[in-house]
Amino acid sequence: MFSLYVLFGSVTSYAMATLTLLHNPKLLHPQIVKRRKCQHISHRGGAGENYENTLSAFHHAVTLGTDMLELDCHLTKDKQVVVAHDSSLLRTTGRDILIKETFYDELPLLKTSLDIEFHPGNFHHGSEDESKRRIPLLEEVFQAFPDIVVNIDIKEGSDELIEEINNLIVKYNRENLTIWGSFQENGSLKCYSKNPNVGRFFSKTGVMKLYFFFYTGLLPFIPIKETHLAVFLPDIYLEKARNSQKSKLKILSLWVTCKLMNRPALIEHLNKRGIQTFLWVLNSEHHFKKAKDLGATGIMTDYPTKLRRFLDDQN
Repeated sequence: MFSLYVLFGSVTSYAMATLTLLHNPKLLHPQIVKRRKCQHISHRGGAGENYENTLSAFHHAVTLGTDMLELDCHLTKDKQVVVAHDSSLLRTTGRDILIKETFYDELPLLKTSLDIEFHPGNFHHGSEDESKRRIPLLEEVFQAFPDIVVNIDIKEGSDELIEEINNLIVKYNRENLTIWGSFQENGSLKCYSKNPNVGRFFSKTGVMKLYFFFYTGLLPFIPIKETHLAVFLPDIYLEKARNSQKSKLKILSLWVTCKLMNRPALIEHLNKRGIQTFLWVLNSEHHFKKAKDLGATGIMTDYPTKLRRFLDDQN
């Protein structure tokens, strides 16, 4: 009987400590590095309104007042950091070549019609203007937008690529205006090791650990080195499953995922610790609203004009 009292007292004390620190994280983590709050985030510069990951897309998003440009980087054969999502250029240019095996000057132009990955069945049809279809250098982005936060998704976490990106970040004094990382844990850790002063988003493994710590009550006691959480909105996939008449088991699993991931208490805790939460890639107003209701710091979209109208209407 005594052992049951001890166990009950221990569990109760642990639960009370967890709840207290969950809502008041500064009691245990008083030092918070403040970074610019980013609410409007243009995915690949706004792939639904311009050619993805191009200077024309970035310029358009910035004129709309975007807070952050999200982009992807690879390294060419001559060690140039280029802005592109795929390692192969087949989807975007029609040429079945790898960026890492091609010199920068030999990179082809993007196709005149480009699919929008997160809006299946839709395409961006642009002009024949070659300047709008050129694959840019990361350095050009830094030069063109010195005061805009840039989120760099490092697709292949090689030491060389991370080294070259870091050299550009330092060269243009952008440690407080850059977020980088990889969804692969190894690449994410390499980024932190190379320059811990640059903001870093959670890897896939990091996200899974985060939710594990949250549900076990350990999160308030765990130090967090990442500065941004970028996660998908599971509701999107649940809606697709229902509309396409997927199996009941599939729909049930997605419904459970929604319940587990959509936790305002987690987002609130992270916000209080100075860790911003972004939901991606949201391309409809009801998804924008869902993100706002969950308390997400930022919304990442392929349609920056649509998101701008939504945010303006909220004010």
